[in-house]
Amino acid sequence: MTIAPKPRLALLGGGFSDDEDGLLDDWLLDQVPVPRPKVCFVPTASGDAPAYVERFLAAFQPRSCEPAVLPLFRRELDDDALRTFLLSQDVIYVGGGNTVNLLAVWRAHGVDRLLREALARGTLLCGISAGANCWAEGSHTDSFGPLTHLPDGLGLLPGSVCPHYDSEQGRKASYRAAVASRALASGWALEDGVGALFTEGRLTDSVTRLPRARLYRVEPDGTGEAKEQVVPCRLL
Repeated sequence: MTIAPKPRLALLGGGFSDDEDGLLDDWLLDQVPVPRPKVCFVPTASGDAPAYVERFLAAFQPRSCEPAVLPLFRRELDDDALRTFLLSQDVIYVGGGNTVNLLAVWRAHGVDRLLREALARGTLLCGISAGANCWAEGSHTDSFGPLTHLPDGLGLLPGSVCPHYDSEQGRKASYRAAVASRALASGWALEDGVGALFTEGRLTDSVTRLPRARLYRVEPDGTGEAKEQVVPCRLL
């Protein structure tokens, strides 16, 4: 009897676009039990920025994997080919940028449905910034300019996500206020440098490439405020 793979998601507070040592990307590839995993970069949130694509290829071509890129602003694949391509990937790695635009473009092209199917088949879905936000039920974002809450996402990860928790002014206070008021559900706040792996919606690994970087669980405290709980992370 074939055992169905367990759905897995990874939230990244860094990677090829942010850090120099490559530790988070190495950790990510270690989660895939095949010799040369197929890794597809999805740069939709940046408008398929060419420089971003080049950075991905420069980082992953030397690694023991098969990197590829899915452009949607100049889409070349028809619906059948797009489904075949995405479902053949071992890792789908979503880049940063504008979360709202990302979700809108994916839905227009049916990518949101294909990602759900890929997750159920065992593809590891992951990403940084907007590429972390998109998997949850809601997120904290600057997609509209000022920092605000976005009660929208693919809903593949229960709750909400806040990236750049320590590195962007106003992130912490704004996210805590959204969770405290229940504008966003309880969720996960990532400082730059951490990685969090979820299996079937539950946290199963948390790592950091920086001793100071933290992962937090943020929840309402019942008095109209939010409380933080530091989640232990092992140092890579």
